[in-house]
Amino acid sequence: MTVPQYHPPAPPTPRCAPNEDETGSARMAPNAARASTFLKAISHEGRLAILCHLASGEKSVAELEHLLSARQPTVSQQLAKLKHEGLVTPRRDGKTIYYRLADNRSLRMLAGLSALFCPRTPG
Repeated sequence: MTVPQYHPPAPPTPRCAPNEDETGSARMAPNAARASTFLKAISHEGRLAILCHLASGEKSVAELEHLLSARQPTVSQQLAKLKHEGLVTPRRDGKTIYYRLADNRSLRMLAGLSALFCPRTPG
């Protein structure tokens, strides 16, 4: 008796896949560039950790320093990159600067990464 081979289902086609015509490809290019920039911004371990902490809500630079066990210049440098890429938004309250996620893109990506790399173990 032969054991049937398992063939995993084909992965879904990404929505940014090129269309058959040139106009589709031309429309895809800016989206691919934006996605690439986004992925580069979150590909740094420190920036990804910051985004993970901000996923639970707004945090001050001092709070992020404590949570990351990192020095202020390091945290500020990573926040500046995330701000430049439009992933976080600052808010000043006196001398304290608070940061929050700029939109849901990061939150959605973090949820996907969490599902892939931080699976919940049955408790």
